[in-house]
Amino acid sequence: MSESSQPQDPRVLLARILEAARGLGVEIDEEEALQWLTAIAAAEEDLVVDEALGVFGHKVVLLDFHPKDLAYIRRVGELVALPAQPGVVETALALAGSAAQSKIQTHPGDLDFFQRVNIKAPSREEACRILARLMREKALRTRCGPTYQLIEVKFGSYPFDVVREDALYKAGAPIAWTPEEVEAGFVQAQWPDDGPVRVSWDDAAQDPGWCKLDWVVVDPVRGRLANVSNMLDATWEAPDGTILPLDGYLDPYFQEVYLEAEAIPLFTKLTKHMRADALEEYVAQLEKEVRKYLTREINYGKAAKRMYNIFRLTGRYEEAAYLRELFDEPAAVLYQVWSLIRTIDDACRSETAISMDYVLAQADGLILDVVQVLEGDEETDIVRSLLRLRDALTRQQSGQALTQEAEAARGQVIQVVNRFFYQRLTAMPGIRAYMEAVQGKQ
Repeated sequence: MSESSQPQDPRVLLARILEAARGLGVEIDEEEALQWLTAIAAAEEDLVVDEALGVFGHKVVLLDFHPKDLAYIRRVGELVALPAQPGVVETALALAGSAAQSKIQTHPGDLDFFQRVNIKAPSREEACRILARLMREKALRTRCGPTYQLIEVKFGSYPFDVVREDALYKAGAPIAWTPEEVEAGFVQAQWPDDGPVRVSWDDAAQDPGWCKLDWVVVDPVRGRLANVSNMLDATWEAPDGTILPLDGYLDPYFQEVYLEAEAIPLFTKLTKHMRADALEEYVAQLEKEVRKYLTREINYGKAAKRMYNIFRLTGRYEEAAYLRELFDEPAAVLYQVWSLIRTIDDACRSETAISMDYVLAQADGLILDVVQVLEGDEETDIVRSLLRLRDALTRQQSGQALTQEAEAARGQVIQVVNRFFYQRLTAMPGIRAYMEAVQGKQ
């Protein structure tokens, strides 16, 4: 799988990248690309600490991290992070996803956080109860404010098969909670053979599963709304020092920039318990996601983001360096447009305190982005769809959904995004061969 053991001359790799890019007019910053190729080949330690910024992370992640919005990111982190409790709860908050790769992904779709939460307790059951309490308190405290709106909480797994909103959820599937359900402390569902049934927050607590909170937050740095999430990796530390993940899996650290150097002791303690094949498992999971976006839920932008992580972690630096440049192309902003249309829809919740001025400004910004990037019929069609969305916003009343207008606009934008990325991904022989191999395994 990995080619990292093979010596690769950065200048030879750069020459091949330039040749592939030239055919489609992809602009390559030759000096910056060469610096990246040289730096990634020279790095010896997996963990790198930037003492000036007070951040740390995997060597290839920090190469892509730009600190320009670090102060704002830390402020948002204070909003979304679960609090530490001396002697009971230890935490380490990190930036993840495309926002952690802001040197290259200048148009990130979301602001994703990742938090390690280590709970010291006499039993696993008590650790689960502490996690449940912390998550519910955080959700209720940040449910709604002038610059934020809680959208959803993922917590717990269904203990049995249920039906919700005409959809069947099998036992073990993650539970998605609305803010109203979190406050009520239960979700209402149906038995598959009819009849009502409730799953309480306390019931869900003993099998926490996938733990994640999602908000819409006003982003004054970029002058836009942003979907913000915090995914939790919760662990239980027993009295004898044994550490066990509450969801059965200790996440690796190959895509996070940790925001506080003070968290290094916790990070070091947890990583000692990671499996020796953590990198291989992580890459395998990314490959499953790539297969999904290349074969079932076609989205070449999402596939490209995951392929970049695969290539940079497995020594395929030529392909990774080429993908770095794609994310900075002007048309790549359309990926952000596609994502932010959903953000507008999420912001129009009945209880939101976010000013409609912010939402309308977001819509205006999306229209300008499209006008600057596209031309001809594509521009006309997408701008027309966005104008219909904006008109719906001006007539928005409490409790009304925008989903129909939003999905129509998203559908048009994703077609353009897919064409943009497909043409450029397949222009690089190594990436084209990789995609064809993945598609052949479906």
